[in-house]
Amino acid sequence: MLLRLGQERRKEKRDIRFKDRRRFDRRMNVEEFKRLLFVSKKEDPSQKRRIAITGIGVVAPNGIGKDNFWDALSNGISGIKPISMFDTGKYDSKSGGEIADFDAGGHLGRKGIRDLDRSSKLISVAVKLALEDSGIDISNTNTYDTGIVVGTSLGSVRSISEFDITGLIEGPSYVNPAHFPNTVINSPASHASIMFDIRGLNSTISSGFCSSLDAIIYACDSINLNKVNTIMAGAVEEFCQQTFFGFYMAGCLAGAKGRLEQSMPFDRRRNGLVLGEGSGVLMLEELEHAISRKAKIYGEVLGFARNFFPCRKSRYCHSVEGVIEVMKKSLANAELKPGAIDLICSGANSSPYGDKIETLALKEVFGDHIYKIPVTAVKSMLGEGYSVSGSFQTMAGLLAINKGIISPTINHLENDPACNLDYVPNKSRMANINIVMINTFSPYGNNSSLIIGKLSKEEQKRL
Repeated sequence: MLLRLGQERRKEKRDIRFKDRRRFDRRMNVEEFKRLLFVSKKEDPSQKRRIAITGIGVVAPNGIGKDNFWDALSNGISGIKPISMFDTGKYDSKSGGEIADFDAGGHLGRKGIRDLDRSSKLISVAVKLALEDSGIDISNTNTYDTGIVVGTSLGSVRSISEFDITGLIEGPSYVNPAHFPNTVINSPASHASIMFDIRGLNSTISSGFCSSLDAIIYACDSINLNKVNTIMAGAVEEFCQQTFFGFYMAGCLAGAKGRLEQSMPFDRRRNGLVLGEGSGVLMLEELEHAISRKAKIYGEVLGFARNFFPCRKSRYCHSVEGVIEVMKKSLANAELKPGAIDLICSGANSSPYGDKIETLALKEVFGDHIYKIPVTAVKSMLGEGYSVSGSFQTMAGLLAINKGIISPTINHLENDPACNLDYVPNKSRMANINIVMINTFSPYGNNSSLIIGKLSKEEQKRL
């Protein structure tokens, strides 16, 4: 009897110890795992947290800094110009959205940036501008609760190319080891974190055209999972001969075979994209956290969605199923009806097929109401920034929410019967905008959609 009692007590102790480490047991159910995961924060993981946008940092072909960028968008000023970084004599396409006068040292100082590549400098400047705009100072008290998520896909191509060329021609012993970190895709996010002593979450998202929005969505998920209180999310892409040559050989660029070389989304004359570059970073934080510190709140993330719908390996397919589905899921996530959207910031990039596909998908999702919603394409002014374009589109949406200015789709002179929506042609428009949808789609199957909105008047009074 005593032996049996002792065995039961020992079993009870083992059970208690087992419960203390149940989070690692595969047999534990999901709800129990969530409860244990969040017990230290005393948060309900099933409750969606409200996320505010409190800082903007941007380095774009038509302006560096939020105010310069917004002014350029408002006035329809293009950042596309003749390429000066390399000789374009052997190419039919000779224009790009390059930031010719970019001087990282003027923003970051000269110390410690000599060995950084262009992508790392671009994102570091954007992070600095976002921090300054948000009023957040990184210190020992908040560095571990602050994170950064950067979207980039081609940001290391030039660094990899030049590093490998040196190693192949001159030999491995002659490469500069200080340049090796630039060859990995997460180097921009890592360099920015090191520069500003950000010791929380650090991630890099690489999903092509959708990288910007996917980085923002990942950042929102991190706040909802209580991993950080504040997090910077955005993207970077640099302009270089290597990526230009890749797009040129793929037949994607405008101007081939003597055709008009312009970025003209939805226009009948469109014949390809014009490459761009830049960096864009948004400061995201939990709404109550932002209100408690009296932060300037530009808007709120209301909902988002992403999916992958493969069709073809390299060209736009004619199916719009994935594009339609991601917009519907984004609306459902935001708990909104299609009629609630006041503006759509389109991902159209002057592609003959891509612009048509997005138009068809918008008609399917919004029905006849789509003819009442303005659709603007900032790539007409900035070019196709690939990973970074979604950040620029989001900032154009924030311009509309905060200033009541819808940026135009410039170079829109000839209507395409297949693209017959209100594209805000050539001239900006004043309007009361409360809710904006931002879309990015890829010919390779990635689709992402983000919805942002203005705070209510009651909540604005709390600031």
